[in-house]
Amino acid sequence: MQIGGKTGLVLEGGGMRGVFTSGVLDAFMKHDLYFPYVVAVSAGACNGLSYMSRQPRRARYSNIDLLQKYGYISLKSLITQGSIFDPNILYERFPKEIVPFDYKTYRENPATYEVVTTNCLTGRAEYLSEKQDADRLTAIIKASSSLPYVAQITHVDGVPMLDGGIVDSIPVVRAIDKGYSPNVVIMTRNRGFRSAEPDFKVPRLFYKQYPRLRVVLSHHVKAYNEQLDLIERMEDWGEVICIRPERPMEVDRICRDVSKLEALYEEGFALGEKL
Repeated sequence: MQIGGKTGLVLEGGGMRGVFTSGVLDAFMKHDLYFPYVVAVSAGACNGLSYMSRQPRRARYSNIDLLQKYGYISLKSLITQGSIFDPNILYERFPKEIVPFDYKTYRENPATYEVVTTNCLTGRAEYLSEKQDADRLTAIIKASSSLPYVAQITHVDGVPMLDGGIVDSIPVVRAIDKGYSPNVVIMTRNRGFRSAEPDFKVPRLFYKQYPRLRVVLSHHVKAYNEQLDLIERMEDWGEVICIRPERPMEVDRICRDVSKLEALYEEGFALGEKL
């Protein structure tokens, strides 16, 4: 498979498993490997920002060093700020003070960058882009990364939104619909993984004003496993290149074990260099 002007890059989410993605992207930047189109969801969207702004190791710092220093995953944050991932550190202090985001390079990057969110009103995926308005860009990334039940709903353009992975965890079909093929897909699960978590009907106690959101949450696991089936078929047919962990995952969505995160980052970097 040749990587050319119509090759897309697809970034899966996965919470702290996304440190694998940051390793792959740092390897890409080391070798000046860039794509004309990138579509990303949740943690993939956060890591993809530093790739789009050409800032190597910035995402690694966010996922590992910043976590070690500030402990931004906590029940305290969930209680006091409505999100288990401290939004003040991640979406205010980090991009503006700690490791400032290079908005100029991001704006001048000719590549298209789309971020997946879930529209709480319709229960459908939204694919959003923003190159000029920094506040809107932050809101989009925050919405895409707002895990259900442990993060507050984020409004973008007045529309309530949550984690894009609820509906479209691996947006390769979106890349194809936009005219990009073949695609490189960075995943955060090993080949053969299927979620064994049971789907369940979400009670009205949760998101009672968003019935369509409750419907898609009730079928999320089934939809995700079907996407994994599709990706593996496409990989076997030579339609995508998948870069994924080679071993079963030891890092979960809210992992705070720095040694495990560092090992996963290094695995991603090594596999990125292989490409």
